Amino acid sequence: MDTGSLGGILLALAGILAGLLLEGGHLGQVLQPTAAMIVFGGTLGAVMLQFPLKTVLAAAQRLVRLFLHRSDAGESLLRQIVAFANKARRNGIISLDPDLPRIGDPFLRQALTLAVDGTEPAELRRIMEVQMENTTENEARIPAVFESAGGFSPTIGIIGAVIGLIQVMQHLDHMSEVGRGIAVAFVATIYGVGAANIFFLPAAGKLRQRARDEQRLREMALEGVISIIEGMNPRMIEVKLEGFRGGVAREAGQRA
Repeated sequence: MDTGSLGGILLALAGILAGLLLEGGHLGQVLQPTAAMIVFGGTLGAVMLQFPLKTVLAAAQRLVRLFLHRSDAGESLLRQIVAFANKARRNGIISLDPDLPRIGDPFLRQALTLAVDGTEPAELRRIMEVQMENTTENEARIPAVFESAGGFSPTIGIIGAVIGLIQVMQHLDHMSEVGRGIAVAFVATIYGVGAANIFFLPAAGKLRQRARDEQRLREMALEGVISIIEGMNPRMIEVKLEGFRGGVAREAGQRA
């Protein structure tokens, strides 16, 4: 569980609600299903118009990465590569063939499969770098979905507020209800601006950082496989790959 992400969103909501209560308000004032329907429905529709449905669904599935994240992924990958290097050094790289089906990381599995099949290091690097570029390009679309949602939701919140004001203006004969109606109308603006700045835009930033961490791990896996093919000493491979793991750890530490 990523306590930073979960704690951040809870702290933001708690701060806003505490301010509302301190000003004498109550929770019912900001719980408006109609405003929520306008803002979130309109935002979703605009995002679906901008991006293919497949990309939008992929972005929804990636939300779990905001709150669940393996902080030891780099360490686990390093230990796995060093183990493969020791085995290949003792018995030859062909001995890794039975281990391939048990490798969970698809990128590492494909790179080792090419290595076991006798692919030259330069050719293997070229093939896997093309795959890395494609994967990076695809993953860059996921944060873009949330960034777009963060751009659309405040404007749609204003639309919701204007719709509410139109309804209020049609009932000016009941002046006692005008003030309450105006207050309710502006709840849509709160939803739009709040969703953008508390969730959509921060989520885009966090997912972009997650994607960068995974890219570094793929680079680490590729360098490890190339080093195994070249017959590098396992201890030297470990030292070499520690640089990649350190980079991921530093980035994670800066975000904590």
